[in-house]
Amino acid sequence: MHAADIDAYLRHIDAPRPAAPTLEALRDLQFRHLVAVPFENLSIHLGEEIVLEGGALVDKVVGRRRGGYCYEINGAFAELLTALGYGVTLLAARVMGPDGTFGIPFDHLALLVTTGTGTDGGPGRGEEWLVDVGFGRNSHHPLSFTERGDQLDAGGVFRIAETEEGDLDVSKDGAVQYRLERRPRALADFEAGNWWHRTSPLSPFGQSVLCSRLTEDGGRVTISGRTLVTTDAGGRVERTLAEGEMAAAYQEHFGLELERVPEARGAGQGS
Repeated sequence: MHAADIDAYLRHIDAPRPAAPTLEALRDLQFRHLVAVPFENLSIHLGEEIVLEGGALVDKVVGRRRGGYCYEINGAFAELLTALGYGVTLLAARVMGPDGTFGIPFDHLALLVTTGTGTDGGPGRGEEWLVDVGFGRNSHHPLSFTERGDQLDAGGVFRIAETEEGDLDVSKDGAVQYRLERRPRALADFEAGNWWHRTSPLSPFGQSVLCSRLTEDGGRVTISGRTLVTTDAGGRVERTLAEGEMAAAYQEHFGLELERVPEARGAGQGS
């Protein structure tokens, strides 16, 4: 990324430029990213191509002021963090489904981020952190990649546990969220998972339109189908949006200026 692209990305998430790749800066960047960039699957229902290439992902998030699902927003965030001097490794995971079984290989993309710099000035000589801005209701801040006890976060109580096969189970409030591999991956490795989630009738992303982000006070605002859901310290409020309210709601709550409102494409229809 060029300096101008880095500055534009930081402006978009309202973050100052870190003086060094520290944990404190990483914590701030992750939270601001979660607030500014929505987790959304609108491209699937708008029939838009999803390109897993670093420059294209950054352009979608910064240039087009959009969000995306895990491959997109974690992929874009990886580009920013790398440009800021962090060591970044892409990791593949399989998400735990409601039936208690794990999803397909390359079901999810998460980031292993290393803070600090080495004696040669290069990144990746400090502590390791699990960073994930692409998993909906997840931790608000980085999780220690090496800690095996409970990790308290504003988003819940998290734990990273080793499996017999050598993978890592990432849990929130006692429930496994996903099983993480340790092998480094490239964006191209996730193409099959991206295709499956875009086209398969079994993918949850094809069933309903979803757009969600964290709020500054730690609450959440979500549009699921035509339901607007807001949560804060006062509780949860749901409201069904009329057809004529949808575009304005996307603009007000997510800053999205859409040429047309996405409609669920229906199970089994590829894009």
